[in-house]
Amino acid sequence: MKKAWIEETPEVFYTGKPVSAVSQDEIELLKKIAVSSPRRQARLCTHLNTADAVHEMIIVHSKGNYVRPHRHMGKIESFHVVEGYLNVVLFEDDGRIRSVIRMAGYGSGKIFYYRLSEPLFHTVIPVSDMVVFHEITNGPFNPSESCFAPWSPDENDSRAASFQRELLIKSKDHS
Repeated sequence: MKKAWIEETPEVFYTGKPVSAVSQDEIELLKKIAVSSPRRQARLCTHLNTADAVHEMIIVHSKGNYVRPHRHMGKIESFHVVEGYLNVVLFEDDGRIRSVIRMAGYGSGKIFYYRLSEPLFHTVIPVSDMVVFHEITNGPFNPSESCFAPWSPDENDSRAASFQRELLIKSKDHS
């Protein structure tokens, strides 16, 4: 049962409430949805709609999920890892790796929070079988404020999986 969530797509949901509370039960449900999702992810939006000034989401990514490197113009984003392991890879404009932030849940001894306030190309790579994180960014959502890295394959491109695997290998050598 989806706790009366509003389904935008089979993997994106809204609480639809001005006061949202998320428990372990909701996270477990999101994990089940992510496993069966073609894109291997699920998200619960706690903001009311795309026009809100602040967007907050609980996101689940499964290992192997590909997020095409992108950047946001005029946006700030932050992540707080709830459980699992995640690499945030930051790039130079030409595609060289600038840095890698290895993240895990609080108590792991690793970085559990990051904030990006400049328009750098970036991606996330789930390292554990599942990773759950809380993302915050400023709204309203406007797809034209994001651009994909021209040197990266589209998520539907057959090269996406090998690009992701190579990136994970290369990211191990950076900090």
